[in-house]
Amino acid sequence: MDWIVLSSTKELEQLMSASYTLPQVIFKHSTSCNVSAVAKKRLDKQPQPSSVSFHYLDLIKHRSISNNIATQFDVEHESPQILLIKNGKCVYNESHLGIYMDDILEHT
Repeated sequence: MDWIVLSSTKELEQLMSASYTLPQVIFKHSTSCNVSAVAKKRLDKQPQPSSVSFHYLDLIKHRSISNNIATQFDVEHESPQILLIKNGKCVYNESHLGIYMDDILEHT
């Protein structure tokens, strides 16, 4: 998986704009959590679809961006968490061991 690192508010704004032409996925990952590592590994093993952009947010380093995401998309913060953004809105989110590539693609 070729993750696009999400590390600034400006990048989040760019992601929002890009969601009007291509669905955007945000993976909120805690580098200190085993469940988060399992979810990431599960996604990393899947072929990366060209129809979606995948962004990686390190929650330990960028908690303020995670908080901004929760507020902006009106979702409860969880970790790990997947959010699918289309047309500036979160159309799907899942957390913990409920994160599967097939489910993400089903909502694109």
